[in-house]
Amino acid sequence: METGEQVVSSSVSKADIRQNVWDFMEANNLADFPRPVHHRIPNFKGASSASARLPDLGEFQKAQTGSFKMGCSIEAWGVFDKAREVKVDPDKPLEGIRLAALQARKTLLVPTPRLRTGLFNRIVPPPGATKEMLRKCATSQGVRDYSVPVGLDAKVQVDLVVVGSVAVSEKGWRIGKGEGYADMEYAMMVSMGAVKEDTVVVTAVHDCQVVDIPEALLADHDLTVDYILTPTRTIKTGCKRPKPQGILWHKISPETLAKIPVLKNLLYREKQEGKEVTLKEEKSRSPTRVQAAKPERARPQGEPQQMLERSSPDKADQKRSSCATVYVGNISHGIRVSELKEALRERHASPMRLTWQGGRHQAFLIYNNQCTADAAIEALQGLSLKGHPLRVEPARNQS
Repeated sequence: METGEQVVSSSVSKADIRQNVWDFMEANNLADFPRPVHHRIPNFKGASSASARLPDLGEFQKAQTGSFKMGCSIEAWGVFDKAREVKVDPDKPLEGIRLAALQARKTLLVPTPRLRTGLFNRIVPPPGATKEMLRKCATSQGVRDYSVPVGLDAKVQVDLVVVGSVAVSEKGWRIGKGEGYADMEYAMMVSMGAVKEDTVVVTAVHDCQVVDIPEALLADHDLTVDYILTPTRTIKTGCKRPKPQGILWHKISPETLAKIPVLKNLLYREKQEGKEVTLKEEKSRSPTRVQAAKPERARPQGEPQQMLERSSPDKADQKRSSCATVYVGNISHGIRVSELKEALRERHASPMRLTWQGGRHQAFLIYNNQCTADAAIEALQGLSLKGHPLRVEPARNQS
């Protein structure tokens, strides 16, 4: 097997192709740390050379707001230069692409790991950041240290999407590591209006990851790519296969919904728009529309603080154990509890009960179940009070 394009049997599965690529890269030492590459987006050797090809894409320069520019081929002119907002996956081999976006002074959006706390984080380098600081911001640690959550209400318009891949064909067919997050992220961006039909999708891989992929393996939720960057070449796929048109709810199980809070929020939004949504396990049941978790209303004044007092001890214990607590931190001096309550109402995230600790610059929001708490966390991402971004996350001590 050569280190260039591989040819695979038409009878193989996606899992076969992944295993084939992972085994070949390990056997031929074609990847850097972390190793082994199995079950990962491989950090292939030559990733920096592949990343250096991105500024040569006009689609990247389309997003450019600064003066950073490299020579562009006539064929690819317009991809990178005109893009203003670029979404790049957090995979290690895409670190150089994240750096290129920051150097070009584009808005860099990075998905949250496994979509646990939201969809995007916006990377915000310190004022006057040097190239070394930008390099740090492009790393996984930098993404954690220099990012601000972007909520679903933010007016995001992504001009260029960069995803990691395990395998990709010259026709634009793509295979990830099998968890479906890149496909899901794109579908969610469609649902929130963050991408259009002509939004360009790019991937960066080693030459050996460019393989033949039977089109029969592709499903309607699979994301295809328009450009492939390798250490030795830039491939324009000319792919005409439609990209995902939104979230395919009939392929989303309740278990998946429970793991990804932002999905619950999007489900609630589509319900509010009057759309009928049926989850995967409910297709065979009666066509009752799925009820999304609606954030709780604020407790009216005068209503007892401890609703548990109305229940018997056994029921009280059961209800207490089902409640979920959300931590709100970084509350600046001078902020009043009424201001926080108003912000919660505006984002439809009012809790069952609120514990205010202004002197400690924090508050705790108690919701009646974990599903509602997760939806509230997503709704509150990116919330600021008097210019100070709040930190919103599940409380460490749920008791």
